[in-house]
Amino acid sequence: MKKRILAVILTIGMMFSLAACSGGKGASSNNNAAPESNKPAESADTSKEQKESNESFELVIGHIVDEENTWHKASLKFKEIVEEKSQGRIKVTIYPNSTLGSEVDMLQSMLNGGGVDIVFTGETMQTYAEELGIIGMPYAITSPEHLKAVVEGEVGEELKQIMINSGFRPLAYFERGPRNITSNKKIMTPDDLKGFIIRTPQSPMTVAAFEAMGAKPTPMAFSEVFTSLQQGVIHGQENPLAMIRSGGLFEVQDYVIQSEHLRAWVYVTIAEQKWQQLLEDLQTIVAEAAQEMQSYEHELFLAQEEADKTFLEEKGMEFVEVDQEPFRQKAVEGVLKVLTDKQKELYEKILAANPAK
Repeated sequence: MKKRILAVILTIGMMFSLAACSGGKGASSNNNAAPESNKPAESADTSKEQKESNESFELVIGHIVDEENTWHKASLKFKEIVEEKSQGRIKVTIYPNSTLGSEVDMLQSMLNGGGVDIVFTGETMQTYAEELGIIGMPYAITSPEHLKAVVEGEVGEELKQIMINSGFRPLAYFERGPRNITSNKKIMTPDDLKGFIIRTPQSPMTVAAFEAMGAKPTPMAFSEVFTSLQQGVIHGQENPLAMIRSGGLFEVQDYVIQSEHLRAWVYVTIAEQKWQQLLEDLQTIVAEAAQEMQSYEHELFLAQEEADKTFLEEKGMEFVEVDQEPFRQKAVEGVLKVLTDKQKELYEKILAANPAK
């Protein structure tokens, strides 16, 4: 009897034990299902966010001027702002004095991913889109106010889109002083330019303008200008006062001929492929820093124009005032012959944007 009762008790106990184990296992599975399925996802998201917040980039700036030029000083300001606001996630390295090659070399490097990320460039951009050559149209812009209206208006927006489509994204722009001719003889009229070998940038418009004035334009990198003047390979060149000073051209040229044949600007451009690599918050930092750099450089530029003229005069250069109208007539007539329909359209828009009209 006792054995039978014990067997019944053991049987009932085993039944409860199995039920408990079965119920426990089921509860454990249900209770743990959400955490087990969510935990890897949470870990992946956290890892991704952490990677994005910690990912670092280097921006390499290359330019053709020396350390005293306002462009270089503006580069240093950009570096300071970007590195501070990004908390070290972006490192900016600057190479002045054509260290990384000519402007054309650096632009090509930007497209090829060759290590240059930001370059200051203007009409040379027509190498990649002919419309951009309109930046180098002589006597198109007549004043700083006119320039601002062009760059920040309809024409500027159109040029920006063309540049982006060509692989370069404008971040800001620097106004340039008017370009003047330098020489070792007084040039009073276009007739005095006959047979005059003058260095120009690689701009078909500039070449066409000086050919129309009777000169012999010779495109070359700015880094080669001083030696070429020294050796007599060229007779003169044309540039804003800042470039005449930074290039030391006062040592090999006697006169600044105030032709003021071109008022233009340079874009601060970043390679579009590099821009797309930056995380969104870093793009914002870079864009804002570029605008601050633009304002900073403009203040330096305004002060530097007068200082450069004084400096060059003290170094012995003589400034020659000329009647610009004969230069303008010949230059514009010559360039209009080589403009494409699209360039002519942009030229008309530039003329129409003049707030003085």
